[in-house]
Parts: sequence; C-alpha cells; structure tokens
Amino acid sequence: MTVKVRFAPSPTGKLHVGNIRTALLNWLFARANNGSFLLRIDDTDLERSTAEFETGIFTDMKWLGLLHDETAKQSTRFTSYDAAATALKSNGVLYPCYETADELDRQRKLQRAQGKPPVYNRAALALSDADRSQLEAEGRMAHWRFKLSGSLVLWEDVIRGSQKIDTASLSDPVLIRADGSYLYTLPSVVDDIDLGITHIVRGEDHVTNSAAQIEIFKALNAEPPQMGHHPLLIGADGGKLSKRLGTLSVAGLRDEEQIDAMAILSLLAKIGTSDPVEVRSTLDELIAEFSFSKIARAPARFDPAELSALNAKLLHEASYFEVKEKLLALEADGGEALWLAVRKNLNALGDAVLWHKIVVGDIDPVVADEDAEFLALAAQLLPDDVDDASWSALTTELKAQTGRKGKSLFMPLRLALTGQKHGPDMGAILSLLGAKKAKERLLGGAG
Repeated sequence: MTVKVRFAPSPTGKLHVGNIRTALLNWLFARANNGSFLLRIDDTDLERSTAEFETGIFTDMKWLGLLHDETAKQSTRFTSYDAAATALKSNGVLYPCYETADELDRQRKLQRAQGKPPVYNRAALALSDADRSQLEAEGRMAHWRFKLSGSLVLWEDVIRGSQKIDTASLSDPVLIRADGSYLYTLPSVVDDIDLGITHIVRGEDHVTNSAAQIEIFKALNAEPPQMGHHPLLIGADGGKLSKRLGTLSVAGLRDEEQIDAMAILSLLAKIGTSDPVEVRSTLDELIAEFSFSKIARAPARFDPAELSALNAKLLHEASYFEVKEKLLALEADGGEALWLAVRKNLNALGDAVLWHKIVVGDIDPVVADEDAEFLALAAQLLPDDVDDASWSALTTELKAQTGRKGKSLFMPLRLALTGQKHGPDMGAILSLLGAKKAKERLLGGAG
C-alpha cells in the first residue's frame, strides 16, 4: 500500500503551531514511507473562507518546506457530497430532523436531570410523512443526521493503539444543516474516499469523531483509512494553549518574531516524543528520526522560550551563505566577517540589523564625562591600522598606563565603540570598525 495522507486546513484564519504540528506529523510520515502528501483546502464555509487566508496557507507551508504533492478544494466538490448524501438518504441512514436549537437544549437538560447521557433521542425517526409535511408547512427546515449503528467501533490507532468507541453513547451526528450546508464530517469522508487517503492523522480531540466517520465510510461501501490521533499541545505551564494559538501563527512567528522555519519544525517534531528536544538543520534529519512509536500519550508542552532557544542555536551555527539572502532582505548584509563576529549574540535574525548599523553605519557613542580623558588616551594609543589583535594590545596598554581593570577598563570602551553594554567579541568588532571610525567614536563623534 502506498501511503497517502492529507492536511486539511480551513481558510478561515491563519495557520498556527497547533495546525502545523498535525501537518508536520502527516508530512514526515508520508516522506518516511515514500508516500504522498495532500494539501486539502476545507472551504465549505463559504461565508468565513477568504482568498487571503487561503493564500496564507500556501505561503506558510512553502516557507516551512512542507511541500505538497497534490491539492484539492472542497468548494469545487459539492457535486460529490450531494451524491453521497443522496446515497445515504436512500439507504435510510441519513434522516431529517426538525428540532430547534432551544428544543435540543431542553432535551439535553432533561436527560441530565434524569441521570441519562445527553444523547439525541431519535424522535425524528418516529415522524410520519404527514408529520414532516406539517412541520415544513410551519416553516421548519430539516437538518440531517446520520444514524449510528449503536454498536462498538474498533480500530488499531497508529499512535494510540487499540481503540473502542460505543456509538450507543453518541448522538447521531448532524451532517447537513437546515440551510443545506455541509458540516465537516461528510465532505471529509467523501474526499478521503475519492482522493485515496490511506491514513488520517490528527489531534486526539477527533477520536470520537473517528468512530462516527468509520461508520460513514462503511455506509458508503468504502474501507476506512487507518487512524492516528496525537496528543494536543498545552502551554509550558501545563495550561490550555488553545486561547493563545492566535498569537502563535506561522506568519507571526516568521514576520514578527523572526523565528526560523527549522526551529519551529524541530520543536514541533520533538516535543511530546521520546526524542530530546534538539534543533535540526534540515527536514531530512527529522524524516530519518520520525516514528509514531516515539509519540507519548501525554500532551505536548509548547514553550515559546524553548522555541527562541532553538532559533538562537540555529543562528549561532549558521554559515554566512545560509543567511545571506535573508540578511540582504533585512538590509543587514555586512559580509561574512561581520556575520561570523555577531552570530553568537543573536536570538533572532533581526538582531543582526542593530549590529549592521553599529559597524557599517553611524551611532551616538556613549561617553561619560568621567571617562572622556581615558577614551581620548585610547584614541591616541590606537594604531592607524587595526586587526583582530589590536583590541588586546590596546586594553593591555591602557591598563598599564591608567591602572584600570575589569569593568572600569572594558565597559567605557565598549559603550563608546558600540553604544551597547553587551555584545560580540570586541576584537572582531574593532577590526570591522576600522581605526578611523573607532577613533572618532572614542572621541565622542558619531562615526
């Protein structure tokens, strides 16, 4: 069997880390098994779906490197869904219901009060043709429910192992709303059949849905795909991450936080698994290390601080040629020597903009009155030609002539030359600045 999986986002918002973890697990599984990865746009919600969000999905997936082998759009496939609905109706397993939302809510409250599970009571099945005609004459529109078998649904989950759901404990799911629009369930099943999906891998919040969907597959005379349900993400503190997902969009992490794609993918591939959380520089490494057997049953903790640390480690190890194009886009390309000098001090690539300005541009040097004479002496002692060894020679001579040492020796020099209290090795920075600019700054100029 050739593995074929799908990632099916809705273009009603931005992709976030929760979406991407599901996409990544599917993509890694497909690539590890020489399979196929389908990107399916679930845009049946025509009112909320937008072209902008759809474009964002493709942009984000391309930037992450999770390239798809095939695409599909649900909005082009309504004919197939209609045909499936007609078949289910003909077989008597898709039936019309007329209860209002208020009536259903009262029914559930009554069942709870009686100590019963709040499961739909199937009252609509007892309606006669005359009853339905009367309700429709009153202006009620039918919504359509799938009649579950009421028996056990069993499957071997590729992540969770043996699973068992008693469909007698579930309400018959609504597949078609009263306005005729489809809920997620039926189009998803029809797509999985028509597009040849072999494995459905998604969050564990879909376990119960999977039991109902397995019965729909069978009602449409199709073999259900294999199922896999991974634990959901939680916050670093163990709390729910769902409310924060809007601030953890791929676009935000890329454009605002300036997080590298491989930092995101490394974290999402490793958290909640038996592997240590370590940064990887290529997707090929993640593919080679991937296995569903490594995924733990406990929720995976997503910590933005851990993401930042992985991102910093990637930068610290990146060659100039790996980042040159990105530096050019940031107008912060000062050449290989500058990159090698500053990369260990960057947490995000955007931090390179500051050091590019410090070395290539002009700054306002920080020169305290009490240090002016000391800095003037430094300018006098600095040779007209400087290299990486000049900093050590300068500070050694200043220490000998002034008796300064430690912070009182080094900090005034760093502040005058860079305007920063912390930063890269000053030997490399001094060499990059050059003698002329360095002397101007030591004397309080803006060179």
